[in-house]
Amino acid sequence: MPRHGGWISGGRIMAAVVAIVAVSGLAVGAFAAVDLVSTVVSKPTLTLVNEDALEGVPDIGAMDGGLNFLLVGSDKRTADGAFGDPEEDSAVLNDVTMLVHISQDHSHAEVVSFPRDMLVEVPECADPADPDGEPLSSLSSVKINTVLSYGGFGCVAATVEQLTGVTIPVGGIVEFYGVAALAEAVGGVDVCVAEAIDDEHTGIHLPPGTHTLTGISALQFLRTRHGVGDGSDLGRISNQQVFLSALMRTLQSSGTLSDPAKLYGIAKAALSNMSLSSALQNPTTLISIARAVQDIDLSKIVFVQYPTVYTEDSSAVVPSDSADAVNAALQADEPFVIDPNATTDAEFGTDADPTSAPVEPDADEPATDAATDAASDPATDAATDPGAVLPPDVTGQPASEVRCSSANDG
Repeated sequence: MPRHGGWISGGRIMAAVVAIVAVSGLAVGAFAAVDLVSTVVSKPTLTLVNEDALEGVPDIGAMDGGLNFLLVGSDKRTADGAFGDPEEDSAVLNDVTMLVHISQDHSHAEVVSFPRDMLVEVPECADPADPDGEPLSSLSSVKINTVLSYGGFGCVAATVEQLTGVTIPVGGIVEFYGVAALAEAVGGVDVCVAEAIDDEHTGIHLPPGTHTLTGISALQFLRTRHGVGDGSDLGRISNQQVFLSALMRTLQSSGTLSDPAKLYGIAKAALSNMSLSSALQNPTTLISIARAVQDIDLSKIVFVQYPTVYTEDSSAVVPSDSADAVNAALQADEPFVIDPNATTDAEFGTDADPTSAPVEPDADEPATDAATDAASDPATDAATDPGAVLPPDVTGQPASEVRCSSANDG
């Protein structure tokens, strides 16, 4: 990595100080700021073609259509060998690919997970090894989790942009230990398990009930696929949504965001285990993002799995017709409304929290589907419009809903 000049390093120190004070409202101290800056500059900076979309924008609320953030989880093995031989087992695959959309008015956010075995079209991309040279050729019908290895983070972003029709100016890559460190920083994440999970591949063994996961146990929970759902990556995504929604509830719980020590721990955990795009070095951008998400109601933070169907030989999946509805909602900056039965009915889905009493319909009124009612009510105006009612094969959950991981009987 090239050495940074004094002006750049100084600017990053000031950025860290401003960001810490803006988020916590308290003077955490110069040591914390310098420590965070040293963490940032030790990681490679990612570059996105469309990061110039943020130029001249004082706040992401001023951006047409809101802000899109790409989060990639790489399966690159750590140097300590805890997850396999870093020389033999690493393929630098983007096994986790998520698009986070924050609405223009900061009233809602959507997180879309793309199955790792989904076949996609890859556009021409700049070669990370020679950015100014000939671009890498476009590809057709390749699994999305191979794009990071082929063309780097920028190519993954370009692929998701082409797939969804939205612009992605910021993003980052998270490493294996990132989740473990984040779970520790927030003091653990409570997840619900409907049936016993036993997975020798990741070493996770959880009886039914609620478990507080932290450190490696949190990472095992997110990595397991053999132990949940239908045993596929689709089941793993549903399991990840259980964890991530619980994490959001933890972050918004009493005391977490007002505790300077926890805030510093969260920032340290994230920065130590992530490589961020260059636009995120701008303190204005960091502050804007923090302010945008801190007050969003949990019911308006919705996790969905990009809808797919299996290929004829079941070796991969391809986007289903319902993907158009997801793309259209993202492009229109509309909140997602999920069919309440979609996730429970899916083979790779999750179960409703058994401790939550179901809502009984009024005896004088016929039972109806809430999402269908909201979509068909002509009196619904912009102030009460629930958003885009997604097709019944789009699975997921709002962060406000407690759902339970369902075990894989096989």
